[in-house]
Order: sequence, then structure tokens, then C-alpha cells
Amino acid sequence: MPEVDPEDAKLITLARSARARTGAPEGAAVRDLDGRTYLAGSVALPSLKLTALQAAVVAAVSSGAEGLEAAVVVSESESVDAGSRAAVADLSADAPVLLADPSGTLR
Repeated sequence: MPEVDPEDAKLITLARSARARTGAPEGAAVRDLDGRTYLAGSVALPSLKLTALQAAVVAAVSSGAEGLEAAVVVSESESVDAGSRAAVADLSADAPVLLADPSGTLR
């Protein structure tokens, strides 16, 4: 298993907590260029569906973030979907998107 940067480990913890708190299939956390963090769970309303990462990016943008340093998704899934990666890339083309399983282990 690769060693995780301490700041990215914090994102994993936050994403895990968002997933656990909401009971959502996914949790996500992002860190903006100022070091602020935003977290979210998946959104599945009749009129609005967002992945956890899309929701975390929305939270960052609505709070004034102009770019992202890193993003984490915690999920049972084996990959991060293209729409979620695109949301991160809209703010920062070079921000890493990490995927961890529900225990917090990077995939």
C-alpha cells in the first residue's frame, strides 16, 4: 500500500465520516488552494442526483474556492466515475483524485 500524505489522510477521514454520517454509498472530501476542506455524501433526490465528489466540489465552489489541491472518494466502487473526475478538473486539471474503500485503504 502506498504511503499517504498526512493532508490526504485527513481528506480520507473526512470522506469516511461524510459517508458514515449520511449513510450514503459514497463520501468525498476536497481541499482547496487555501487549505480549506469541504465534504459531502452522495445526493439522490427526485430532482437532483450528484455523486459525493460532485457535491463536495459544489460545496467548495459555492464557498468561493477557485481551485483544488486534492480530492478523495470513499466508496465500495473500484473506480471514480468520469463525471466526478470532470468536476474536479473544472477547477484544477492537475489535482489528484484518490479512491479509498470504506475502511480508508487506498485502491
